[in-house]
Amino acid sequence: MNKFWVIASDVYKKNVKSVSFFIMLLIPFIIGGVSYLGGHFASQSGNIDKIGLVTEENALENIAQVSTDDFKFKILASRKDAEKQLSEEKIDAFLVLATKENTLQAKLFSETTLGSSSEMQLQQILSDVQESLRAKEMNLTTAEFASLKQPANFTKQKVSFNDQGRMVSGEDNSDVQFIISFAGTIVLFVFIVTYAGIIAQEIASEKGSRIMEVILSSTRAQTHFYAKLCGVLLVALTQLIVYALAFAISYQWIKELDFVQNFLGNLSLQAILSNFLIFIVIFTVLGIFIYAVLAALCGSLVNKAEDTSKAILPVTYLALAGYMLGIFMGSMDPNNMIVRITSYIPFLSSYIMPIRLANETVGISGAIVSVGILAITTLLLTFACARMYKSNVLVYNDNGIWSSLKQSLRLMKSEK
Repeated sequence: MNKFWVIASDVYKKNVKSVSFFIMLLIPFIIGGVSYLGGHFASQSGNIDKIGLVTEENALENIAQVSTDDFKFKILASRKDAEKQLSEEKIDAFLVLATKENTLQAKLFSETTLGSSSEMQLQQILSDVQESLRAKEMNLTTAEFASLKQPANFTKQKVSFNDQGRMVSGEDNSDVQFIISFAGTIVLFVFIVTYAGIIAQEIASEKGSRIMEVILSSTRAQTHFYAKLCGVLLVALTQLIVYALAFAISYQWIKELDFVQNFLGNLSLQAILSNFLIFIVIFTVLGIFIYAVLAALCGSLVNKAEDTSKAILPVTYLALAGYMLGIFMGSMDPNNMIVRITSYIPFLSSYIMPIRLANETVGISGAIVSVGILAITTLLLTFACARMYKSNVLVYNDNGIWSSLKQSLRLMKSEK
């Protein structure tokens, strides 16, 4: 056990003290800081686009009275005047309006894009004008036109049934749960891709330097394997703890932001402290663990550290497949048969089952079954990889990872 902690401690200290770990730790803070400063300066700049309005129809000039936070209109005498002001940068764009058979014809001229937000708002304004023209054509009054535009009253109510079979109202936390599961899926994918490369590199570098024979002469192969795996997972845990502490320290400041207050206003304590969050943590931890074991196996099959990136491609593609299934198919169609089946398949269930839980298309019993399958598979894979490890790290084969794996299996059988 002493050798185990010596190896694990060495792996942990080496990675935590590295420049790459420090940069990796800072990247989310840098991205968050840049995003915040960008939004802050954008909101403080007060820069409103000026859009020239060119039309020969007086009725359309009423559009100039409409303004938004992103742009405002300015009526211009002619298109020639608009072109001149655009070239002199007095306006940011100009809009030429006309009607043809009660259909609004609009064309926007600009040197650069106004941005998707401004263009969508402009499209909505023009659509409202078009509806008004059609309403006049049909001789509709203002009240009649307003009643046509009034949307349907649509609400959601989560229900459940008690022991007597009576339906009772419940609290719908599906939106909050989906946000948490979505964030967990992204975190899981980033950590898998990052630490799969680290654990594979740790093992491949020692094998490539031919120092592995010396190491295995003083300690058991299984001990070395578990220690390497433990050291890298402790690095991942350190990163998670740093982010958790940073969030806890900055929470008092973050909660004052407008969008955070809007989010917290719809958030219930039950949504955070429910069984859902526990399952998110379990699936994330087991997901990182099982992919790390598979990456360690792949890293033990290469001859040189330079081949590590090629060796872990199966791990990367498998993680990407789970990520894509969870983010896209799982969120858009959680009842799809493929999603339902893959939510119980190890390596994929860590991504997909949390999404199904968020959409409430599976119950707690289904999540427990999925966790059980994933946990058992993780343990079996860990023990199998530990048994194969001694043979893997002593095999030097230039014919690829599959050839090395076959040779390792033959060697392991001959040692029985």
